Amino acid sequence: MRALLSLVILALWVQSPPPDPTAVQDGKVYICPMDPDVRSNSPGKCARCGMALVAGLPDPVEYHMDLTVAPRPPKVGEMARLTFSIHDPWKDRPVTNFQIVHEKLFHMFVVSQDLQVFLHNHPTLGSDGDFHYDYTFPKAGMYRILGDFYPDGATPQLIAKTVIVPGTPPKPVPLPRDYSTKNAENMQVELVTEPPQPIVGMKTQMIFRVKPGEGLEKYLAAWGHMLVASDDLIDLIHQHPFIADGGPQIQFNVVFPRARPYRVWVQFQRNGVVNTAHFDVPVQMLK
Repeated sequence: MRALLSLVILALWVQSPPPDPTAVQDGKVYICPMDPDVRSNSPGKCARCGMALVAGLPDPVEYHMDLTVAPRPPKVGEMARLTFSIHDPWKDRPVTNFQIVHEKLFHMFVVSQDLQVFLHNHPTLGSDGDFHYDYTFPKAGMYRILGDFYPDGATPQLIAKTVIVPGTPPKPVPLPRDYSTKNAENMQVELVTEPPQPIVGMKTQMIFRVKPGEGLEKYLAAWGHMLVASDDLIDLIHQHPFIADGGPQIQFNVVFPRARPYRVWVQFQRNGVVNTAHFDVPVQMLK
C-alpha cells in the first residue's frame, strides 16, 4: 500500500509540477497539446512530454492526410517514394506550416500485417509543402502507415493509411502473451503490467525496466516512445511516458479499446543507441 501511495504521489507531481513563484499569472489556462490533462495557470513546458503549454487550445479537429506511393503499386524490394500531403478539414486547402513535436515536424510509423516489420522515422518537408520519404517494402501484404504531425494553429494529429504491396501476403501469426525479457541493441527491457491482465476500457500501467540503467538518454526529447497496435492493425496508439525521470523504470499508461491481442513496441536510447523491443499483450473484457 505504501509503494502504491508513493507511485500515486509521484504521478501527481509529474502531471502538476510546483508553480513557479516568478511566473506571470495572467488568468489564462495553459494546456499541453500532446497531453491535454496537463494544465497550468502559467506558461511553460509540459513536465511529461516537454512541449510548450498553449493558452486557448482549439477543439480537436481531424485534418486530411493523403498518402501517395510511387511507383503504384509498390514492388517488393524496390525503392518507393511516399508522399504525405496535409489539407485543412474546412476547405481542403494545403497546410504547409507545422509545429515541431519531439524535435521533428513529422513522425512516421510503418507496420506490416504480420507485425514483423516496424519502422519509426521522419519524412522531410519538401519545397512543394509535402512530406517525403523513400522506403523499400521488404515483403508483400498490407502495411499500415501512421502519420503523427501538428499543424500550426490546430491540435496534434495521428492518422493512419493503408498500403497494399502485391504478392503473396504472409500468413497470420498468433499473438500469445509475451512479457519475456527482450535483448535490444545495448540493453535488456522487462515489462510488468498493472493490472497483470489488461482489461478493455480500463487504464493499464505499462511499467518497463531497463538494464543496465546507466547511460539512459532522451530520444527525440522524451524518455521513451511507444506504439501500440492491435493484431488486426485497426487500433494504433502512439504514446510517451507518463512517469520517467531518467532512471531505469519508465511507465506508460494505456487504455486498450478492444478485447484483442496487441503488440507493443517501445524505444529507449542509451549511450547514443536507440533500442527497440516489442511485447505481446492480450486484452480481455471485464468478467
